[in-house]
Amino acid sequence: MSKSILLIGYNYAPEPTGIGKYSGEMIDWLARHGTACTVITAYPYYPQWKVQGSYYADRHWYKTEHQTFASGGSITTHRCPLYVPANPSGLKRILLDFSFLLTASFKLVQLLPGRKIDTVFVVAPSFQLGLLGLVYKAVRKAKFMYHIQDLQIEAARDLGMIKSPALVNLLFKVERYILRKADIVSSISPGMLRRISDKAGKPVYSFPNWADTNLFYPLENRGALKEIFGFKATDKVVLYSGAIGEKQGLEAILQAADTFRAHPEVRFVICGSGPYKQKLQDLAAGLGLTNVDFLPLQPFEKFNQFLNMADVHLVIQKANASDLVMPSKLTTILAVGGLALITATEESSLHELVSEHRMGLLVAAEDQAALNEGIRQAILEDNQAVVANARAYAEKYLAIDSIMADFKATALA
Repeated sequence: MSKSILLIGYNYAPEPTGIGKYSGEMIDWLARHGTACTVITAYPYYPQWKVQGSYYADRHWYKTEHQTFASGGSITTHRCPLYVPANPSGLKRILLDFSFLLTASFKLVQLLPGRKIDTVFVVAPSFQLGLLGLVYKAVRKAKFMYHIQDLQIEAARDLGMIKSPALVNLLFKVERYILRKADIVSSISPGMLRRISDKAGKPVYSFPNWADTNLFYPLENRGALKEIFGFKATDKVVLYSGAIGEKQGLEAILQAADTFRAHPEVRFVICGSGPYKQKLQDLAAGLGLTNVDFLPLQPFEKFNQFLNMADVHLVIQKANASDLVMPSKLTTILAVGGLALITATEESSLHELVSEHRMGLLVAAEDQAALNEGIRQAILEDNQAVVANARAYAEKYLAIDSIMADFKATALA
């Protein structure tokens, strides 16, 4: 009899970026390799912060979708309504979390009497969804795996989204309880593994975000690719592609563009969606910048070409977030052999990892002069060794098949 898994998390396919991308690809891989998969999730809303496409009409109700595969695997997806703020603040994000916790709880109760699922896999954030994993474990004696994509409480505290020390301490107590009770705790980067292990008091399994190195790979003739997307072959394209939110400090891109006014061939491209995009566009207009282009999310079938077009890929974070989050966009940049210019503090796990493998350029976080100089060096200097290391790292450590095969042996043993 095939093994079965239940995933609980509000970000899931068909969200094109971030946690939803990885959760969707994980379940798809398992189903194609014979696993019976059940998903409790929300309607796709990220990174636009609005329920997307045909799902919009059903967003206030529960909905179930079914897929079957030639392998014998299957996916049953239960979509639950949740509150999606158009302009997410700290309080509104908390309301989003608890609205899904409530609606997902009702769905979990409906599933409890059904056929037992072998492993329940909960994705944090939201960290409190681990409580649902504990309920299923207690009632059905299933294995409970708690996967941490983002150290949510620390990030909310350090970024000033939650200001009450009493509330922060309460949230940490709930999290510690979940960590102690989980059969397996996992996360995505060496620094996060260490921090979570200290809190959990036990080893943490490494389950990194991956890249499909067969779909995303280096291409020749960057100049021709630039022309496909409306640029000159001689332009130098400095690209930020991903979610557009406050925590990244993306105003720094506009400040950098301002210093390159005298070099119109250097084009700064901001691609993606998010609640902060309009503010960035207003800031660019206010500065009178003519060397900044805002593009929507690119179609999946053109995304490999789009990433290969860029001369420099910006991976920008604020200083107090750089050890809390492993940017999901970085894995795909590495897969295409892109030149990543990354802002990170020297003490962070991100800085440590990139430096160890020499697979990107590092500059100090929240240091505008350092970012400007990093862009100049990235454009002018020979970085072929760096991009070769990037692709080599992706092939060795980030290939989805090897990561998922190890995960399946661990989670579904």
